[in-house]
Amino acid sequence: MDCYDYPQYWDLAFRDSTREEADFVDALAKKYFRQRSLKIYEPGCGGGRLVVELSRRGYEVTGIDLSQSSIKYLKRRLGRNGLQADVRVANMIDFRCEPPVDIAINTVNTFRHLTTEADAVRHLESVAGSLKKGGFYVIGFHLLPPDAALEDQETWVARHGKISVHMTLDAFGASRKTRLETLRFKMQVRGGKSVKEFTTDYSMRIYTAKQVKSLFAKVPALELIDVFDFYYDLEDPLPLDNQLGDAVFLLRKQ
Repeated sequence: MDCYDYPQYWDLAFRDSTREEADFVDALAKKYFRQRSLKIYEPGCGGGRLVVELSRRGYEVTGIDLSQSSIKYLKRRLGRNGLQADVRVANMIDFRCEPPVDIAINTVNTFRHLTTEADAVRHLESVAGSLKKGGFYVIGFHLLPPDAALEDQETWVARHGKISVHMTLDAFGASRKTRLETLRFKMQVRGGKSVKEFTTDYSMRIYTAKQVKSLFAKVPALELIDVFDFYYDLEDPLPLDNQLGDAVFLLRKQ
């Protein structure tokens, strides 16, 4: 079974990033926009942890995802919380928001599911077409510096009430020639007497700092303004070099 078919558990596993991501949007809104009511777009929104949080904070949110299970779950989640957002099943390669939005955000490596340069460019162009002039795209994903190990493992646990989600992430099979690696997620869900286990492999595109610069240069409608890490501190920009692993890029629509 695909881990993405269980968005209630997947979103729980990654919810620790939600507040920092939403706070970053707040900081952008405060620094660059005068109006309070902004339109936000999240391509690849999954089960909607960020859609729900941003909607709760008063933003007008559009979210899309290829997973029907995730969008169905998100609609129920919005309803339970008395919130509204425009969420639908769509492909982030070519979806465009109408009318255009102020800020788009895509984090936690979702972008790396686009495994070809052509798809990555099409996605960036579609986001550019979804943004108002002067709008921003916040896109976050891991880089693989030239001297970094090609295999890695992370484990963590997330809990909510009686439910605990135990995650193991293995990165393996990386090739700098093909620029592909495999991320294997093992998700064990414990609650009461029941235990559910899911394992899914995802093919992901690899980027170095140089390759990211080359990609962004192919979409002149988006200008790279600043680079940050996963602490999401708008006042602490970082150089885009081979020392950076966890990267958050701030692009502005020209």
